[in-house]
Amino acid sequence: MDVLTTADEAASRTGPHRPEPLGPDPRSARFRAATWVGAFLAPAVALILLLLVVPFLITAWRSLFDDNGITARFVGLSNYTALFTDPDFGRSLLNTVLWVVGTLVLPVLLGLLLAVLTHSMRWGAVARTAVVIPYALSGSATALLWTYLLRSDGAVNQTLGAVGLGGWQQEWLLHWPLNTLVMIVATTWQATGASLILFLIGLQTIPSDTIEAARLDGARGLQLFLRVIVPQLRPMTVVVVGMSIVNSLKTFDIVWLLTQGGPGTASETLALTMYRQTFTLNRYGYGAAVSVVLTVVVIAASWLYLRQQVRQRSGDAV
Repeated sequence: MDVLTTADEAASRTGPHRPEPLGPDPRSARFRAATWVGAFLAPAVALILLLLVVPFLITAWRSLFDDNGITARFVGLSNYTALFTDPDFGRSLLNTVLWVVGTLVLPVLLGLLLAVLTHSMRWGAVARTAVVIPYALSGSATALLWTYLLRSDGAVNQTLGAVGLGGWQQEWLLHWPLNTLVMIVATTWQATGASLILFLIGLQTIPSDTIEAARLDGARGLQLFLRVIVPQLRPMTVVVVGMSIVNSLKTFDIVWLLTQGGPGTASETLALTMYRQTFTLNRYGYGAAVSVVLTVVVIAASWLYLRQQVRQRSGDAV
């Protein structure tokens, strides 16, 4: 009886029992978060739509017309049919593939090797500066320099003749595929500096403890490079390779300034074919079709590469 009385008194003092307030609604919190994210992304999305998507759609629509700049006649997919049956387009596509392979093998690989070799070298900063300086030059300046080197009476042929190797003298810019290969070398001379800088940034993010632990485990030289350094540089490698693929697919300036796509159209890339058809031959519909194909190739190559990298990362995580 005393126990019941004590409980009643305690209840009267504390008042009636009230349920504890519930926390915020999870759905409302997610909605607010999505609203904030959308607000921050909206300006960037609007710029992409305005500067990239809308011009592409206009170009795709224009590619359906036989347009000479004065009159335009709807022809449907005839421009694409003519494009894919044009032998010059096949050569242009082959040259573009050569540029992709060349700029992946040479500037990316050289940039990686030079970044690793000069990272801890005493005079590494001097060596890196010598490699990076060409990257500061414009494409037109690079093309002008290599024109003096590679023309028939240029520095390369004169040097070969002076050292008794006159049999190696070539018309470097007048024959395919030699002209495409030497232009890839010229681009490598300029572009290696960018790869070196990015890989050097990646090397500085590798914890020194990781390298020391690998050395204590006996990793040296090539084994240390392939099994420790290269895997640690994978995020930066994705960026460098992705940039190289896109830049090589839209190569224009150095080809135009060195050979103008010649002899004939032998060294043209897709970007140069688009320019010639549009602004030289005034075939605006046909040039728009080339532009659409080039855009699709760039997007497809980038998507396939990034998808492969995501799959590899997911497999490593598992």
